[in-house]
This record gives sequence, C-alpha cells and structure tokens, in this order.
Amino acid sequence: MVATTVPETPTAVPTTLNPRRGRSREGRLALAFLTPNLLGVLAFTVVPLVAGILVAFTKWNVVSGIGGIQWIGLQNFHNLIFDATFRKSLLLTAFFIVVTVPATVLIGLGLATVLNKPIPGRAALRAIFFLPYIVNIIAVGTVWLILFNPGGGILNTVLRWFGIANGPGWLTSSTWALPALMIIAVWSGVGYVAVIYLAAMQDLPMNLYEAAEIDGAGAWQRFRTITWPSLMPTTVFLVITSMISTSQGFGMIAFLTQGGPGTSTTTASYYMYQNGFLYYRFGYAAAIGIFMFVLVLLLTMVSWRLQRGRGLD
Repeated sequence: MVATTVPETPTAVPTTLNPRRGRSREGRLALAFLTPNLLGVLAFTVVPLVAGILVAFTKWNVVSGIGGIQWIGLQNFHNLIFDATFRKSLLLTAFFIVVTVPATVLIGLGLATVLNKPIPGRAALRAIFFLPYIVNIIAVGTVWLILFNPGGGILNTVLRWFGIANGPGWLTSSTWALPALMIIAVWSGVGYVAVIYLAAMQDLPMNLYEAAEIDGAGAWQRFRTITWPSLMPTTVFLVITSMISTSQGFGMIAFLTQGGPGTSTTTASYYMYQNGFLYYRFGYAAAIGIFMFVLVLLLTMVSWRLQRGRGLD
C-alpha cells in the first residue's frame, strides 16, 4: 500500500494596508500642489485686503513713510457722510449700474437667442461679438475717441445725415460724457453676456419645448414660461458679476474723461483713485473702497435672495 501525501496549499499571508497612511500621503501631495497657489492668494489678496481695512482707520502721510501713519478710528467714514463729492460719485455709480447692467443683460440675452439658432456663420459671429470684451482697453478707448469726435466723428456725421447739424459733444460735454461711457460699457459687455447665455441654453429642457409646441404655445409663450425661468440662475449670476465689474469700472474713465468734464463722470471708483494716487489720502481712499465693498455685498445678497424660488420647477 503506497502512502501518498498531498502537498499543503500555501496559505496567503494577508496584507494589511493602513488607510490613514494612504490618506495622509494623498493629503501631503495635494498640499504640495496647492501651496504655490495658496501663497499667491495670501500675498496678493489676503494681505492687501487686511492692510486696506487697517489703513481705512488711519491718516497716512506718505512722505513720512510707515512712521507717518496715524490712527484716527472712524474719522474717515464720518467724513464720507459729509463729503458732497463722494455723495455725487455714489449717485453717478448707482445711475451707471441701473442703466448699463439691465441694458447689457437684456441685449446679451436677445443676441444669444439669435445666435442659438442655425444661422450662417454662427461661430464667427459669436467670436466677433465676444471680441470687444477681451480687447485691450486702450485700443477700445482709442476707437471710441474717434467715433465720439464732435467735429468729424462717425456718430455725429450720421446724425447730420438725419438733419441734426449740431450733434452732442459726447466726451467733451458734461451732459453727454456719462451716457457716452454707458454706451461703451454696454457695447463691450454684451458679447460676454451672450456667450454665458449661449452656454446655459445648451442645457434647456427640450422636452418641455416640444410639449409646449404641441399644446399650441407661441414663441413668446415658450420664452416666457420655459426659457426665462430656466435661465434665471444664469441671469442672477450675470447681474451680480456685472454690478461688481461696473462698480469697479475705472480704466475707461481714466483714459477717456479723467472724471470730467468737471465731476460729471467721477464715479466712486475713480474718486477713490483720485484720493489715493492724486491727493495721497490713502486712508480716505481705503475707506471709500470698504464702503463700496459693503454696499456691493449687500446688493449681491439682495439679488441672490430675490431670485430664490423664481426658477423653473
């Protein structure tokens, strides 16, 4: 009788992995990638923001350097209340926002609606309308200086064709300078708004359009009951970002009008620049900046609150 022995199957040695160790390694790797960006945000955003808030409570004689900083508490904010020029700049800024933001959003929405249809050269038209938003501000300003020229500008030339011999002075007129800047702001912002709306329109519920069309709803009814409610979050985003950018608008004013004629185009952002870099009142300029930041933040919160529940359910 032959005895046979069956070889034992080697038992696998269980390998245990430490999940905490893996997560710790991934965390260190993520931190290594994020550190350069975090340092940039800290150096160029957080530190200047904190410094600006602190400077707003001081009177700074820049000739004396850091030693010329004098703590005055809320005096700068108290002076803002009785500053007639600041109050006027605040009203100009509000008027600028109230006119340009709705006009830009509505025209951009109309343009996006047209460009969303299968028309010839649609891709090229999208790029053309978006171009003013990314072109250098000096180039844009130079073109509009030529267009707004009171003597031989294209706009006044066209007005003369319609029998208006003495066209507006535009940028040289205290009455027409602000409307001229509004025209430029709307023209340069419409392309950006249209592109954002176009992106949002790609996700619209097409089944609702088909059902509405079967029910006999016209184009305006479909837009009012489906398109507009569906685009409400996008509209709120565009209104908020447009309000922020418009309240900070400075470059075109500095290049074309320097706040004039007189103070007819001195918005709050340009008045802040004047106090900081022309009059060297850095504490007062910082107080204006904080006041505008709080005001825009409140407007943003109100806009966000009003849109809740207004979308398409």
